[in-house]
Amino acid sequence: MSSSLLAIIPARGGSKGLPRKNILPVGGKPLIAWTITAALEASSIDEVILSSDDDETIKLASEWGCNAPFVRPASLASDTASSIDVVLHALGMCPGFDYVALLQPTSPLRTSLDIDDAFKILNVSGANSCVSMCLAEESPFWMYRLRENMQLESLFPNQNVSRRQDLPPVYVLNGAIYIARVSWLLQSRSFISEDCVAHIMPRERSLDIDTADDFEELKRVIGDRKR
Repeated sequence: MSSSLLAIIPARGGSKGLPRKNILPVGGKPLIAWTITAALEASSIDEVILSSDDDETIKLASEWGCNAPFVRPASLASDTASSIDVVLHALGMCPGFDYVALLQPTSPLRTSLDIDDAFKILNVSGANSCVSMCLAEESPFWMYRLRENMQLESLFPNQNVSRRQDLPPVYVLNGAIYIARVSWLLQSRSFISEDCVAHIMPRERSLDIDTADDFEELKRVIGDRKR
């Protein structure tokens, strides 16, 4: 029995860290086009839609082949609006899908194979959701809180590891892929749960664009790829 997967690309017009970041040109196309292209090339996705409040973003996304069936309400385009509320609104506007993927345009280096592999992991595992992760750059096993008297308090006091190579691997969300069963997501209102499974991506494809420095790093990475 086949299952249908809807991909939602959220891209509001406002951004404080890097103004208009979703439509800034990089590598010969707007930032959002990197995610649109990956989504359209993913064999697991049945439909790719945009959720945006911004006319220019909607126009650009449409030019790159992404469907924009609605305009996102202003109440869901503020700094305080949550991603899950944006997803649930989109599902209400575009019902009938078994699975939903949230693909943020600020993760431009995620590939169509990443999306397909994450969806495969979800189905093979029988879990309700799958998220993309990468190895953490800094291990929390060497992190501390500070008491009021400025004394150190280890986050993991029972772990006495002195060599980096002996540290257990730890992973962080990279924000590139969130996939879930729609029926479950409507009840849980979260992509993360105890039975959530992971698709591991390398750090070099896990760049998240939030600031001007991030954008400059993306330009460097894309430039290096072309050499």
